[in-house]
Amino acid sequence: MNINEIAKLAGVSRATVSRFLNDGYVSEDKKEKIRKVIEETGYKPSAQAQTLRTKKTNLIGVIIPKINSASISRMVAGISAVLSKAGYQLLLANTDNDEKEEVKYLRVLAENQVDGIILIGTVFTAAHKKVLKELAVPVVILGQSLAGYSCVYHDDYHAAYDLTSLLLAHGKHPACIGVLERDEAAGKRRKEGFLDAVRDAGIGADRVPYAEGKFSMDSGYEQTKLLLRENPEIDSIFCATDSIAIGGVTYLREIGRRVPEEIQIAGIGDSDTARVCVPRLTTVHYYYKTSGEEAARMLVNMLSAGDQIRREVKMGYEIVYGKSTIVQGK
Repeated sequence: MNINEIAKLAGVSRATVSRFLNDGYVSEDKKEKIRKVIEETGYKPSAQAQTLRTKKTNLIGVIIPKINSASISRMVAGISAVLSKAGYQLLLANTDNDEKEEVKYLRVLAENQVDGIILIGTVFTAAHKKVLKELAVPVVILGQSLAGYSCVYHDDYHAAYDLTSLLLAHGKHPACIGVLERDEAAGKRRKEGFLDAVRDAGIGADRVPYAEGKFSMDSGYEQTKLLLRENPEIDSIFCATDSIAIGGVTYLREIGRRVPEEIQIAGIGDSDTARVCVPRLTTVHYYYKTSGEEAARMLVNMLSAGDQIRREVKMGYEIVYGKSTIVQGK
């Protein structure tokens, strides 16, 4: 079955069928005839032919830093739901937190004619900025804010500030386990929020113990051990992620320190493991799936309406009170 046969069965011209398939103007009467023939015959237009005609592939590239991350999976679920509804297919590229892989995939996806790209970013090097500037397809940044680009990101600074303030309602000797500061969101902004909350509580920020960990429970375990070895007076630990905090809780329980009576600990992410951690972790809930939906809608609007206006969406957050802090909510 081809377009000529569809036209003959519907009693219309080949050009009319072509306009119908490419969303051009066709009268309601002829639309109904064509639609009926397509439904009866099960005809599916050639994807390659449509691409040649419209210069569109209906493919969206999504670059992710880590495939086995709960937060990333929620973002991708939101992206997928919106793109599928809009008639796009999703191509995932996992970089394993390798910034060079991010740059490579930006080029590879553009060269393979995706219609647009969503980049769930971590760090932005000169190489990132160069290739982003060279791209001929629209890009939306998710999870970070980058000047000059449409972005959907989380309020990392205020989330960290509020969580630290909660810890300091009872704690007097805080510490922080952060992540790579080149990561503007999880690294830099969360550390800044922590330090400002410490200063506003009247504690000298230059004297507060700080350790840089990785996005893992093992790292949280090791960094908590190192911090307490050097600073046994610590009574509150702010962690940049839930994984780090859960590693810290594991170490504290192992050495017989009571949480939260002796040491409070909290993270960010509201992960599934935070909910089953003993004691249940106090954390920050980000609307990851909604942020993915927002990024996808932003990109779809750029593609369908030619919308080139740069937009930023800063997502809200909510503190989820567990039992790893003395303040546990109502």
